[in-house]
Amino acid sequence: MLGREMMKKELTEEEKGAMEEVAIDTVREERHVAPAHYSMTIDSFSLLSDMVANSYLEQYESREFEASGYKWKLVLYPNGDKSRNGDGYISLYLVMADTTGFPAGWEINAIFKLFVYDQLQDKYLTFGDGRLRRFCAIKNKWGFPQMLPLSIFNNASNGYLIGDSCVFGAEVFVIKSEGKGERFSMIKDPSDGTFTWEVQYFSGLTGEFYYSKVYLAGGHEWKLKLFPKGHIKQRGKYLSLFLELDDCTKSHTGWKLFVEFTLRIKDQVQSHHHEKTIHKWFSASENNWGLVSFISLSDIKNPSNNFIVNDTLIVEGVLNRLSVLKDFA
Repeated sequence: MLGREMMKKELTEEEKGAMEEVAIDTVREERHVAPAHYSMTIDSFSLLSDMVANSYLEQYESREFEASGYKWKLVLYPNGDKSRNGDGYISLYLVMADTTGFPAGWEINAIFKLFVYDQLQDKYLTFGDGRLRRFCAIKNKWGFPQMLPLSIFNNASNGYLIGDSCVFGAEVFVIKSEGKGERFSMIKDPSDGTFTWEVQYFSGLTGEFYYSKVYLAGGHEWKLKLFPKGHIKQRGKYLSLFLELDDCTKSHTGWKLFVEFTLRIKDQVQSHHHEKTIHKWFSASENNWGLVSFISLSDIKNPSNNFIVNDTLIVEGVLNRLSVLKDFA
């Protein structure tokens, strides 16, 4: 890191104080890899410094370069950007160079780093804060007015200015929105969310399982699945009951649907119903959920429970909560 490296180079007390004044939110790191997008070598820094000091511009602009599909340039203040409290520092900025044809209100979001080359260590000192910066018509320049104190930059023992030559650079990564996303919400007690199924002639059911009709609720199609003599592992012991999503093939790839639902066998006389509430994610691979051991067949057949009246069993499914996921562009 910079602090340890500078101590090896025996910074003067004045140089140490200058480094401490650099903005604390600027992250400085060292690396051997050169800038990915652009390098700017200046072979006569002192002459450039004198030239801009005697002009009204106070800056040097690089040629345009392309990065992440846009055109940029570097703007260097060799004597510091005095308008932004950069006097006594190297000031370096990244500027969006060509906005021809951009729509009104344009915005480009980018994360960037600026570089200065340490020629003695063969390392690049990088400057950045990792934050996303928004380039737009009213602010198309971002950078560091106090990038590096001139007292440190001009000291040849630090490696940044050797033989009046120095190197700066830039990396720019634009964050492009694809305009796609999703919105997740929950519906509580959706309308038409109670499915009532009268299973007649219950004693005469011989099939392994039966389906109710299809019910529409919460924008989806549902049906109940009943195993009157029990699912395979509980055959002859329990009645098995499931809720199934009938239109799962219409959903997009990788879809999921969270459902809180209640399965119920109704007591047709005293309303002492037998019910269980289940919380599950429905998906293409798991489009039905329920309970294999929902209720024992002995309880179903017990006349005092009033579950079967006139050989009719009343089954209900109730949607309590249902997730809604919408795509947007």
